[in-house]
Amino acid sequence: MKTQLLLAAALALHASAAPLKIELPPETVVFKTAPGADSALGNCLICHSAEYVTTQPPLSPVAWKAIIEKMQKKYGAPLPAGQVDALVEYLVKSYGAAAK
Repeated sequence: MKTQLLLAAALALHASAAPLKIELPPETVVFKTAPGADSALGNCLICHSAEYVTTQPPLSPVAWKAIIEKMQKKYGAPLPAGQVDALVEYLVKSYGAAAK
């Protein structure tokens, strides 16, 4: 009986609570326009900002590919396997070792 009363009180409290409103800061960074940018826009921005990508150190193709594969395997990024190489090429040319 005591457990039921506590549960009822918790549910009543939850039902009367105002929804939490979270406002994120506006996105100020955009991906560089280049072949492959649409893949970055459609796949990377699902989970994080463009700034997260653009502030990485200048990485090699091997490093970018490892990061993309980690995003797929560990975090479930829905990037099709056939788009990985094009995205790696875009990231290397735009933000990686080739950009410097």
